[in-house]
Amino acid sequence: METSKKELLRGGQFLVKETNCEDVFTPEDFTEEQQMMKEAVMEFNDREIIPHKNRFEAKDYALTEEVMRKAGELGFLGVAVPEEYGGLGMGFVSTLLTCDYISSGTGSFSTAFGAHTGIGTMPITLYGTEEQKQKYVPKLATGEWFGAYCLTEPGAGSDANSGKTTAELSADRKSYKINGQKMWISNAGFCRLMIVFARIENDKNITGFIVEYDKDNPNGITLGEEEHKLGIRASSTRQVFFNDTVVPVENMLAGRGEGFKIAMNALNVGRIKLAGACLDSQRRVLTTAVQYANERKQFKTPIANFGAIKVKLAEMATNAYVGESATYRAAKNIEDRIALRVEAGNTHQEAELKGVEEYAIECSILKVAVSEDIQNCADEGIQIFGGMGFSEETPMEAAWRDARIARIYEGTNEINRMLSVGMLIKKAMKGHVDLLGPATEVANSLMGIPSFDTPDYSELFAEEKEMIAKLKKTFLMVAGAALQKYGPEVEEQQQLLVAAADILIEIYMAESAILRTEKNAKRFGEASQSVQIAMSKLYLYHAVDKIEEKGKESIISFAEGDEQRMMLMGLKRFTKYANYPDIVDLRNEIAEKVKAENKYCF
Repeated sequence: METSKKELLRGGQFLVKETNCEDVFTPEDFTEEQQMMKEAVMEFNDREIIPHKNRFEAKDYALTEEVMRKAGELGFLGVAVPEEYGGLGMGFVSTLLTCDYISSGTGSFSTAFGAHTGIGTMPITLYGTEEQKQKYVPKLATGEWFGAYCLTEPGAGSDANSGKTTAELSADRKSYKINGQKMWISNAGFCRLMIVFARIENDKNITGFIVEYDKDNPNGITLGEEEHKLGIRASSTRQVFFNDTVVPVENMLAGRGEGFKIAMNALNVGRIKLAGACLDSQRRVLTTAVQYANERKQFKTPIANFGAIKVKLAEMATNAYVGESATYRAAKNIEDRIALRVEAGNTHQEAELKGVEEYAIECSILKVAVSEDIQNCADEGIQIFGGMGFSEETPMEAAWRDARIARIYEGTNEINRMLSVGMLIKKAMKGHVDLLGPATEVANSLMGIPSFDTPDYSELFAEEKEMIAKLKKTFLMVAGAALQKYGPEVEEQQQLLVAAADILIEIYMAESAILRTEKNAKRFGEASQSVQIAMSKLYLYHAVDKIEEKGKESIISFAEGDEQRMMLMGLKRFTKYANYPDIVDLRNEIAEKVKAENKYCF
């Protein structure tokens, strides 16, 4: 397989190793099968979801369930499920692609779809016994049954392992009795199966259980009323109460006390899929915004011709392009890692689990970056529509409300920021990513005299790629010094971790866009990629700015005296362009292209 020919970077290694553009996967690399899948999903979205926007906004839960059934009949719920359990057995990129293009019609359906296929079905395919998989997965893959995931409790949100729900073994050792309360449970109103997390005795970690739910024979399960929410209004979200709910011992998922691990790994998959689910929403919001801006005239001119509006269109398009570049890059890394493990003799279960776990850092980065981009995109969409944007008659208002949840579920963005850096430090401690070597080199280089040669920047992205290398040095300098100062206690320095995470996120996103554009310029010609080149340069410019700000904030907060002066000089050196890009020019080029095409067109 060609996967083994190129060296596959481990998760987090993008920071310390250079990636060749030929080695990244881009949406332009979709196979014929993936293109067909994409078109089928888009057609489904255009036919079954988008025309019914008003019904979803009016909390038509039955419609959500009905559209989920149709998605099941077409195989969309089983894309990631192996064929032997009734699924399509497609690779990780196809799974992500389905999630991407099915999610932009309404956040209500997107949430139901994500909760069912991700955290509802995945834990059984990844952790279930053969019997459990044979019994439950085919029903879930076809949409005969729907799944829900019961982790959060009134007192256990971000601290998921602190749940109070209990599971008590019966005297005959044949079943467990579950008692407790769960909240914010997506799909609760129409699910037939729940993945429930509960604690046995005084175990340190929670345990996962597969719990069937039959309205006619509720087995001690009662549901609260539907929650009234800011957005995702037709996504069924309820509290679930367990009162002596009997679950056979064979329905324990993985081993006793393994629940926390299941929860965390299911969320890793959920995170990258959530990033995917925000991509087509950005494309659609931009398309809707530019169509309005081309039609709406003020002062006898379409507002799309005004510079102030062009800024918005250019930035919205750029963020969508960059998010897409980074998400598909990581998805293919995961797919390749899974393939390598299968080749090495792992079962599908082990391969998939370890493949996703390997890139948990990237999953957290993407979740944060793309969920924040869709919020900004929808916000600017409202602004372009002006007063009409605030009205329920136009689609922007619902898009803005639906986008808001993306920064909260699958782990809040604050938790994910800290996780991304925390996981990187753990990988460094285990020797999976050599951070300390490069960090020491950077620290030593600060003592040396910088080179004053004028480099040759004639090749495409020569300066930008050098800039990325310098931004990586910035992260290593700041994180290395913080680690040296605080050691393992660095985990308690949350403000520093969050700043470090922002640096990490910007590096990954900016590099992904540059690599995608460089790869496409080499094969399709530079002229065909001029707008993509502009977007990659514009994003990098913003990334440099943000990294300089976060780097400075960190350095002046934990270093003093000579060390502080030295690091601030290093920061200046690492964030300095030889040739600044013309930002107004770049934005104009991007906006003109989007205006001319009257849609997101990349």
